[in-house]
Amino acid sequence: MTTTELAPIERTWRRIFPEMAAGGFGRWESTVQFYGRVNALLRPDSVVVDFGAGRGEFLDRPDSYPRRLQLLRGKVAAVIGVDVDPVVVDNEALDRAIVWRPGTPIDLPDASVDLVVSDYAFEHIDDPAAVVGELDRILKPGGWVCARTPNRWGFIAIGARMVPNALHSRLLRTLQPQRKTRDVFPTRYRLNSLRQLRSAFPAPRWEVHGYAVGEPAYVGSSRALTYVLFGVLRVLPMRLQPMYLFFVQKAPSREL
Repeated sequence: MTTTELAPIERTWRRIFPEMAAGGFGRWESTVQFYGRVNALLRPDSVVVDFGAGRGEFLDRPDSYPRRLQLLRGKVAAVIGVDVDPVVVDNEALDRAIVWRPGTPIDLPDASVDLVVSDYAFEHIDDPAAVVGELDRILKPGGWVCARTPNRWGFIAIGARMVPNALHSRLLRTLQPQRKTRDVFPTRYRLNSLRQLRSAFPAPRWEVHGYAVGEPAYVGSSRALTYVLFGVLRVLPMRLQPMYLFFVQKAPSREL
């Protein structure tokens, strides 16, 4: 694909981050960081739950290394999508889809899942205790919960909390013109900081590993804003970076 065939936002990023010419991703790409670790935890016989799988929005993007990392189907025994939105049944990245009503059990047996991946879903959770209880029930001892989500103390989450949920779609049309309105959902930010995760997934039953990362998002195709934001992200302390990557391991059965 030539530079002229790219979307405006992609052309902007490639001018600022020329390394994208080698593989199609920048040094800041949290998708590569997150799904690189997810893939490292997988085995061919793994059963994976995609919690908050949605319609599989990433499948809309052109083929690329980050997109191939995100596509887990075919790498493991089964990928099961769980979502409150019935659109999950149309997600072609799944082997099975479950429409889940919060407050009820997920339609999976106890200790039947090796890994739960949740990509930009934790910020929408209303009742963390109920969700964690169900993930605990379906996850095998020694299994992992992997989540990418906005950091509660990063500029994205702080800005979102200042804007009523009813106005999020309108604002995102300007900041993320490539994002479809149907992919915008109300935010809660009740499970989006290291402290919140450690409270929801307490030791010794769980071991929480997490770190914040920064990437220039929500700037549209503005080269000037991207430069400014990238400069700010380079000097921000880790606890204020906009994205958090969480990797939470359930204790092996001998430790429970």
